[in-house]
Amino acid sequence: MDAGNGAGPSRSRYFTVETIRAASARMLADLESTARGRLRLRPERSALLIVDMQAAFLDATSHAFVPSAEAILPGLAELQSAFADRGLPVICTRHGNREQDAGMMATWWGRRIEAGSSATHLAEALAENCRRVLEKTQYDAFHRTSLHADLSRLGVEQIVLTGVMTHLCCDTTARSAFVHGYEVFLPVDGTATYNEELHRASLLGLSHGVAQLVLVADLLRRMEAV
Repeated sequence: MDAGNGAGPSRSRYFTVETIRAASARMLADLESTARGRLRLRPERSALLIVDMQAAFLDATSHAFVPSAEAILPGLAELQSAFADRGLPVICTRHGNREQDAGMMATWWGRRIEAGSSATHLAEALAENCRRVLEKTQYDAFHRTSLHADLSRLGVEQIVLTGVMTHLCCDTTARSAFVHGYEVFLPVDGTATYNEELHRASLLGLSHGVAQLVLVADLLRRMEAV
């Protein structure tokens, strides 16, 4: 999404498939001095939420392209399999707007990710195991959706929140999850956005009072112990 006023932030591939593990470990170490979370994952009470891993953010020709999004796909696929194999909830969100529901999205960005268009197609690596797909129209995946009701019905108390973009939909959804009473785990290498500066800034704020920062590998080890 391009900002309606100004050129918008620069975009860079700060994560690649080859560098993401080492780069995210360094980020987590840098943020540990300000992080407050001391949560422990309880897989039997958790759900995996994969936010907007769709063509709009993965296609290099798209106006909303996130260069580092491709690098987080392998880790998300592993998490998805770990949750699905244990019969735990996996929910994928898909963002799309029509004129009547865009609201401030249209004012802020000037162009839409059109609901029902090819831009909303989920990443092929994740689509098969995305058995629950939640349509959303705003940054917040809880806004005017069934997400809270669905999670409550499933007995979920913790959310592992992944996807794009770290500083917009993931950040807003993490804060909303906190307000709804969920413990939030945010993998440093399970989210991505336009550039490293925005990624780190969002992680810094969330780790201080909203979400437990983790690494995908640590979550997988915890799942294996169950």
